[in-house]
Amino acid sequence: MEHITLLLGIVIVTALVFDFTNGFHDTANAMATTISTGALKPKTAVAMSAVLNLVGAFMSVEVAKTISKGLVNEDGIQPEVIFAALVGAILWNLVTWLVGLPSSSSHALMGGLVGAAVASAGLGAVNGGTLVTKVLIPAVAAPLVAGVASMVATRATYKFGSKVDDKTSAKGYRAGQIASAGLVSLAHGTNDAQKTMGIITLALVAGGAIAPGSNPPVWVIVSAGLAIALGTYLGGWRIIRTMGSGLTDLQPQQGFAAQTSAASVILSSANLGFSLSTTHACSGAVMGAGLGRKGGVVRWSTATRMFIAWGLTLPAAALVGAGAEWVMRIGTVGVVAVALFLVGSCLAIWLISRRQVVDHHNVTDLDAEEPGVITTAIAAVTPPPAGTTAAVTDEDLKATIPAPTQPEAPQAPAAV
Repeated sequence: MEHITLLLGIVIVTALVFDFTNGFHDTANAMATTISTGALKPKTAVAMSAVLNLVGAFMSVEVAKTISKGLVNEDGIQPEVIFAALVGAILWNLVTWLVGLPSSSSHALMGGLVGAAVASAGLGAVNGGTLVTKVLIPAVAAPLVAGVASMVATRATYKFGSKVDDKTSAKGYRAGQIASAGLVSLAHGTNDAQKTMGIITLALVAGGAIAPGSNPPVWVIVSAGLAIALGTYLGGWRIIRTMGSGLTDLQPQQGFAAQTSAASVILSSANLGFSLSTTHACSGAVMGAGLGRKGGVVRWSTATRMFIAWGLTLPAAALVGAGAEWVMRIGTVGVVAVALFLVGSCLAIWLISRRQVVDHHNVTDLDAEEPGVITTAIAAVTPPPAGTTAAVTDEDLKATIPAPTQPEAPQAPAAV
């Protein structure tokens, strides 16, 4: 193994912690729809996803090269910069996990790296062309492409399965969901585990442990794969709840279409070296599946909160990364202060999450959300399916009849 200093060791451990948070933060990408439709039990789903994430980590290193060689200039980047970037990424991951929003771990990492690099060496430390072509453009294109593909696929599945009875159709698509969920898990390991490989490789280059331009060493690939698999197995239940039931109500046909579309987009981008957000692709696919079913709607209030989180990810992580880098300029005391701040913040977030526990026992229990304006408007103009009538119960009729007023009891005469 390469010569590792104490600071470099701290950076590597912190990178693996980020990889761990990436695993449980993004479990929903692969398994939320499978769990919500009942195709797999929650614990079985996350165990399957963890194994396939580990396998996927060994399939490619193209995304790792984008981060370690392309996003920032290796010259002048010190291990402290990498540590500051990881602080910003980890905290953003934990905050969005706490509120159950599926934001991009990838963009959190890259935002932290950009902010720390600019604070350390100026704007010239960032390769603007790589940032635009391989990060920002895919961030916008991924949910749109995956959403349209999922909407088309959903309509096609309902059309081709219209002559099959519902029970047989649902059973077949649940089996298809399991296969497509496995494909998404494999794609997630291929795409997201590489980002930690890239950041560790960049740290090794910055610390002088390996030569500039080197590919990730084998031990880096193995450790990154194990970290993301362990995080995936623990399950990010809060985000699974949002993705599986909070955005739209999914049937097996829709779940199959969404996962297949997302996996195709993610695997294609990984082979091209695009640092794509699997969260963006999977969320877009889920919304596309919701709109692809006749009468299906998307809960736009939840989607709006999610879009806001997406827009804040890069700048928020960049600001925290830049602030951490500025504090660490003090020297060893600054590094210790940032490390303590990170540990304390993580502990505080975990303690807050214990107030309302979400796990595999209650992940599918979702309180009904008040419909938004768009959802209400769509429901108002959508006719009921043919052959159905609205049922009116005795309770409904009673509710329309005002209750009879009771005569007031006569009052006793006042005592003289």
